[in-house]
Amino acid sequence: MPSLAEQLVQWRRDFHAYPELGFCEYRTAASICDVLSGLPGCTLRLGPAALSADGMMAAPSPDEAAAARAEALAAGADSRWVEQMGNGLTGVIAEWVFPRPGPTVAFRVDIDALPVTETAADAHAPVRAGFASLQPGRMHACGHDGHTAIGLGLASLVAARSARENWGGRLRLIFQPAEEGCSGAAPMLAAGAVDGVDYFIAGHLGVSAVEDGLVSCGTDSFLATTKMDVILRGVAAHAGIKPHEGRNALLAAAALTLQLHAISRHGAGDSRINVGVMRAGSGRNVIADRAELELEVRGTTTAVNAFMTAEAHRMINAIAQAHGVTAEERLIGVAESATCDAPLKRIVRAAAESLPQTRRVVDSLPLGASEDATCFMNAVQARGGQATYVQIGSRLAAGHHHPAFDFNEAALVHGAELYAAIAGRLLGPRGTGSH
Repeated sequence: MPSLAEQLVQWRRDFHAYPELGFCEYRTAASICDVLSGLPGCTLRLGPAALSADGMMAAPSPDEAAAARAEALAAGADSRWVEQMGNGLTGVIAEWVFPRPGPTVAFRVDIDALPVTETAADAHAPVRAGFASLQPGRMHACGHDGHTAIGLGLASLVAARSARENWGGRLRLIFQPAEEGCSGAAPMLAAGAVDGVDYFIAGHLGVSAVEDGLVSCGTDSFLATTKMDVILRGVAAHAGIKPHEGRNALLAAAALTLQLHAISRHGAGDSRINVGVMRAGSGRNVIADRAELELEVRGTTTAVNAFMTAEAHRMINAIAQAHGVTAEERLIGVAESATCDAPLKRIVRAAAESLPQTRRVVDSLPLGASEDATCFMNAVQARGGQATYVQIGSRLAAGHHHPAFDFNEAALVHGAELYAAIAGRLLGPRGTGSH
């Protein structure tokens, strides 16, 4: 039997070699189910029981989902799990119900990869060790392969310790797809992923915790965000003979891009706007009848982000009218601002300080980006529960979303043991969360 540290590395490297994008994580989710189904006391929810199709944004098309399922099966995924996941329903929820009364504690783990081409440089550790991405144009460039391994490590520790330590209540593990783009939490929330949850914990390797052995008990500076696609439809015409009969969607898209970036900033907090992709036109002598934009807005608070979103809607409609084109907006992802609860952060601190892997503990570190775990956090807090978002320290070979991203695999044991220690303090007979 491999040790916990060895098993965590094996899981992480397997996930790293087979990265899958949001709502197409069939092999990843099936591998998660393989492990969890063998653990005593664990019950599983997957497919529509874990993720509501009605709440999905940026869902794959039936053809895209079918191709992803076929790829997963060819890579060894068990068909009994894959068949239950339908078109993009790749979330998994695991739960243990303990004999003694107690609170419900949930941990969120994100499982998706990014559309990044991994470096082939010999200096890159996954290349040297032979577990670099086998999927061109896809990479675990944000550490979610490590997060998934940590989640499975927590599950293994729960199965080993809960009966011996007389835990009470429930422990729930939420393996969430499509965190990149902030579209995976909403449909899991709609399926009841955090119903009845008293304590919610999510976390991340690295980010601002870039030293080994560091634990941040909470996170601040979450940016709320709205991500959308805009499709502009005009009228095609010959650019030389009858340009006056055309309605130029490309020109409208260019004007819209400029006006979106000129949105007035809000005095109540920082804001962001970015048009990341523009696609338009079919030929140099054709008035473009179609253009597509992929864009996002962000704000330091949900209110600032709402202002940016409303202004973006206004600009889209105004520019479409000015250029005589139509505009269709498609919501792709959302995240909110959030605040971590001080009492739960104190429990994280006590758990972290009990571990030999911990070298330093801080109260909070900034994120400076968006995370749809905030949707879970706010839902739990709205019902009177507590939530926090921890950061698990690790040296990074390169920044997040970089082709050479990598972390120190020693952080995997630290993360799994930290989560298990938090759970034990909340669910154990003398735990802070005991009822």
